[in-house]
Amino acid sequence: MINENLRQALTEVRPLPIIYTVDDLDFMPEDTNRYELIGGKLFVSRAPHLDHQRTITNLIFQFSLYLDKNPIGEIFTTPGVIFSPRDAVIPDLVFATHETVKKNVAGEDEKFDGKFIAAPELMIEILSYGKQDIKRDRIHKRELYGRYAVKEYWVVDGLFNTIEVYRLEENGQNLIKRFEIYETIETPLLPGFSLKLTEIFKF
Repeated sequence: MINENLRQALTEVRPLPIIYTVDDLDFMPEDTNRYELIGGKLFVSRAPHLDHQRTITNLIFQFSLYLDKNPIGEIFTTPGVIFSPRDAVIPDLVFATHETVKKNVAGEDEKFDGKFIAAPELMIEILSYGKQDIKRDRIHKRELYGRYAVKEYWVVDGLFNTIEVYRLEENGQNLIKRFEIYETIETPLLPGFSLKLTEIFKF
């Protein structure tokens, strides 16, 4: 004889999980929140803390100093990156070479005009400290960027003044090193580039 609780579980009608697509984002409210999709799951984040913005400003300044002397590409803040109908994110910062911008950004006559539709070289996220935000940046986005062949992914942690550098390898994005406040980052993506963490976490 079937237990009554088991009978109810077997006969209960449960809603299917909602799978979102990029087209659904057009119906999201126009507010200060950031709406992103990873595997069709919707992630919503609120406007960031001012320290988050200061970190972005410092990073942009250091990248701009390098790119002024070595004009190999551009640094972008919060660009749309649409990998697939179910994978669309808005990273804090993106570096892409001019060639990649020309090849991987949709043109005026395409659906996602002005957005990346394939991977840039480098994507950077500054951590927010909600549990869901940390899981999104450290796990979901790292896996997503590995799947779509982003060459490097940086996770910037302003609480501990560290930057984790993940690099694309055969099995996805792997942690190369967690850089501490007294260290300097160099990357093969930017020949001659040198980033002192003291210049990023100085407020």
